Amino acid sequence: MVNAAVGVDVGGTFTDVVLIADGELTTTKVPSTADQSDGVVHGIQQACAAAGIDPADVTEFSHAMTVSTNALLEGDGARTALVTTDGFRDVLEIGRQTRPDLYDLQAEKPSALVGRHDRLEIAERTTIDGERTPPDPDDVAALIETLRSRDVESVVVSFLHAYVDERNEELVADRLREELDVAVSASHEVLNEFREYERTSTAAVDAYVTPAIDSYISRLADRATELGLPRPRIMQSNGGIASAAEIRSHAVQTVLSGPAAGVVGASQAAAADESPFEGFVTFDMGGTSSDVSLIRDGDVERTNDNEIGGYPIRVPMVDVTTVGAGGGSIAWVDSGGALRVGPRSAGSDPGPACYGRGGQQPTVTDANLVLGYINRNTQLGGELELEYDAAIDALERLADDADLGSPIEAAQGVFRVANANMTRAIRSVTVERGHDPREFGLVAFGGAGPMHAVALAESLNIGTVVVPRVSGVLSAYGLLDADETYDAVRTHQTALEATTAEALESIYGDLVAELPVEAARDAVDVRRSADLRYSGQSFELEVEATDPVDTASLRTAFERKHERVYGYTADERVEVVNLRAAATIPRSAPPTAAASDTIEKLGEHTALFGGEEHRTPIYRRPMTPGRTLDGPAVLEQEESTTVVPPAWAATVRENGSLVLTEVDG
Repeated sequence: MVNAAVGVDVGGTFTDVVLIADGELTTTKVPSTADQSDGVVHGIQQACAAAGIDPADVTEFSHAMTVSTNALLEGDGARTALVTTDGFRDVLEIGRQTRPDLYDLQAEKPSALVGRHDRLEIAERTTIDGERTPPDPDDVAALIETLRSRDVESVVVSFLHAYVDERNEELVADRLREELDVAVSASHEVLNEFREYERTSTAAVDAYVTPAIDSYISRLADRATELGLPRPRIMQSNGGIASAAEIRSHAVQTVLSGPAAGVVGASQAAAADESPFEGFVTFDMGGTSSDVSLIRDGDVERTNDNEIGGYPIRVPMVDVTTVGAGGGSIAWVDSGGALRVGPRSAGSDPGPACYGRGGQQPTVTDANLVLGYINRNTQLGGELELEYDAAIDALERLADDADLGSPIEAAQGVFRVANANMTRAIRSVTVERGHDPREFGLVAFGGAGPMHAVALAESLNIGTVVVPRVSGVLSAYGLLDADETYDAVRTHQTALEATTAEALESIYGDLVAELPVEAARDAVDVRRSADLRYSGQSFELEVEATDPVDTASLRTAFERKHERVYGYTADERVEVVNLRAAATIPRSAPPTAAASDTIEKLGEHTALFGGEEHRTPIYRRPMTPGRTLDGPAVLEQEESTTVVPPAWAATVRENGSLVLTEVDG
């Protein structure tokens, strides 16, 4: 019997597949498709064919997707209605006082996900002290008739102070589910926290993307069944896997599905041996964008406060910063004559000019090909032949528009501008948060990440770059190593000194009981934490809580973190704001067989480094532990290419990762 597991990550340009069958690793890339399930099925079939197994032999199917992210960023989610407390219909539009740019008087926030005409009010009230006035049954009946008369696909119910007592919200949500054939998201089920704007926004995002997620997962599950595959398990934004059923009832958990999988894979690669670094910067450069995150003390950095497309989403997620610079990012000239790269992308259809699919605009991939960082004779994903002349033509047009001397100069400009965009993203998660990038290593992955990694490292004075074994499809590989994770939160506002350990333990017990039934298995690891702040502050810090909880330890942990983050502590009262519980069921990636001990030279060509031409050998990426290659060199594998510039060397680690370091002298 074959022991096989498959992980599939859908990106903006390519769909990546990793298959491990009886220890043998097979990877493939196929173009992403308008209906993402088409590319997923095609990629699995291609990987299974290459491995010589039947799809029905696969026993585990894990998946990361961009369905909800695309719906948010492209504005094509469900038409959604909001049902809220009388007088609060405009909370989504009013939002907070903060502006996207403090000094830009013309700065505009994104349009509310729910149009004002579809924001409905109902008379009900729950006070912060728990006093409750339920809605009138006749008002609920009238509300249902109003919604029935409108062409809405989804409804979000968000009442004032529902986190204190959810009964009013639960009553209305249950009636809507009984009477209407639409998706219904109740704020206390999505985010049981205070702050009505963020809670309503998060619930609105959930409602907005739920129909698309539900339709996609249903379609994918049906196609998986036809192939004999198991039902897919889905990557959440928090870096954990969950069942399809859980995701369909909490669609907002998928807004960073793909990037989270990549960071999990990078964490596994970075932790392979002892490291002298404070942590690692993860750098994932795909076809459409680049994602940057941090790994500190062996743990993936997470946040409960994020925005996607300008919409606040307060669910636990991997802390990822995204910039619109990927291999398919289009280079253009602005009205002032400056060369720009992104955020528009050529995607997979038509793709960069060198793909030969009708694309005419120059992209980062075209620049890399012309600069010699990609082998002209390579086949991307093992099947896509590149057209060098088409890349030259596109860059020549750009050179004319930008008043540059030649396509080569245009390619150098595109490379530098794209790198500057990505360097700013790395600075935003290091320097701007008080971290010295020189104390970190850089983990580079994605189809284009290992090509740009050393250039970024040099600009940030980072001396070590790690390129994982399956760097081009690391997000898909990370799916096979991700733990099963579930989160629960409850607001409990009180002075820390005024509460007791018994009161906190009671709430933690309720939180654990709320977690899905799968989290009750023997292997589960439950992490408890609390959001604390000094009295008068409007922001919180999350600190881990001991088991059993101890209030003195909570204050000590808070003050240590406050000093580390903000540089000081205060002799002020500490307040509890939220209590959190996270259940994790550990999983391990299936073992892979030992790599080949051969190295193959594919040829050599001229590549430009620092404006100088270098005769550069091209190798099939070496996998033998301990082998070292000096730069300049281009190390090629089917799903990505690693560029080793002059004065750098690449050494293979035991797990197949490459470690790129500067050569002394």
